[in-house]
Amino acid sequence: MQIRSTAMKRRMLQPETSQDTAETRLCKALLSLRDVAEMRAFLRDLCTPAELEALSDRWRVVPYVLDGMPYREIHAHTAVSITTIGRVARFLNAGNGGYKTAAERVLPRPAKARRAA
Repeated sequence: MQIRSTAMKRRMLQPETSQDTAETRLCKALLSLRDVAEMRAFLRDLCTPAELEALSDRWRVVPYVLDGMPYREIHAHTAVSITTIGRVARFLNAGNGGYKTAAERVLPRPAKARRAA
């Protein structure tokens, strides 16, 4: 009698050793899109509705976090979970700089900055 392993078989992949990883190719694909309509079409093809909603929720809270609004107030304005708001805040403060770069380029200055100016 032959005993079969219950573990799932893993695909054998060649490790990506060059700079051209799957993540790099995805970044290049995103950069190749020319306008909002193309980006929207790509994201709707790439992501499930739940994934796209999660990405949109994260981006929706960025201006509020940058403005220093308390998490519960952000939740009241957006219905985004406190956990997600905290995750966005953590990456804004100690992430890779992606949120900040995008926010500087496309969002209006936070209300606090406008009041201080």
